[in-house]
Amino acid sequence: MQGGMAWVSTAELAAAVSEGGGLGIIGSGQAPADWVREQVRRTRELTGKPFGVNVMLLSPFVDAVMQVIVDERVPVVTTGAGNPGKYVPALQAAGTRVIPVVASVALAKRLVRGGVDALIAEGMESGGHVGELGTMALVPQIVDAVDVPVIAAGGIYDGRGLAAALALGAVGVQMGTRFMCAAECTIHPRVKEMVLKARDRDTVVTGRSTGHPVRVLKNKLSRQFEDLEARCAPAAELEKLGTGRLRAAMADGDVEYGSVMAGQVAALVREIQPAREIIRDVVEGAAAVLQNLSRWAVPE
Repeated sequence: MQGGMAWVSTAELAAAVSEGGGLGIIGSGQAPADWVREQVRRTRELTGKPFGVNVMLLSPFVDAVMQVIVDERVPVVTTGAGNPGKYVPALQAAGTRVIPVVASVALAKRLVRGGVDALIAEGMESGGHVGELGTMALVPQIVDAVDVPVIAAGGIYDGRGLAAALALGAVGVQMGTRFMCAAECTIHPRVKEMVLKARDRDTVVTGRSTGHPVRVLKNKLSRQFEDLEARCAPAAELEKLGTGRLRAAMADGDVEYGSVMAGQVAALVREIQPAREIIRDVVEGAAAVLQNLSRWAVPE
């Protein structure tokens, strides 16, 4: 699966991922319903394969966006920043599979009781909004706690990550940061260049004091956040600083004062590739890892 990144995962990227053998996801972010409908229909023009929409439940347009997904009978919806429980019956009645992103066992159990179809267990290595547990610890705990399929996310870049996720009990993986440098991704070239140049310690988590921590690539904006948090600035001041900054980066190319949300695996991304090629490399890489591991089987 490809992560539903706001201002990153447009119809072009989602369709390319689905065409390449994965599951493309449109990132709705805080976009209005008309924009989401347009993206859904554009995706259908580009591919006949299944795809999904990611819905950020704190969006002021969430009710209208969910109605679009029902009306358009989108095959999959992934959700973040809350509990999609009140929308589940209508979505499932329309044939939509509901797969929330979770960062804790408690939330996973609560959502499964609410009837969701699967879960995405996302570790704090990921870009954007993050939890407190790493993928290696989070995934097996959620796998053991629920009886629905679990997809691993956070810190997954290649076949080694896919093989590791399968070993932890996941049925598959979701990747976001690597697809930022897919050829079909429409984000500003300066953002892609920043990802390509990233090193192992070039991300930082800001916003912990607000209760909504976010992992971004370091720049002047992230340093402003760190300075304000060190001075115990009120949440309202931090929120004002962050308003509109994601779009400024991804759409307008402001890599100094924009919010460049990216995960720790940015340090591994070193080239721009078509989405189909990314998916092929990941799957073939995982097969090679698993083949190599088979040599460790204990003889009877």
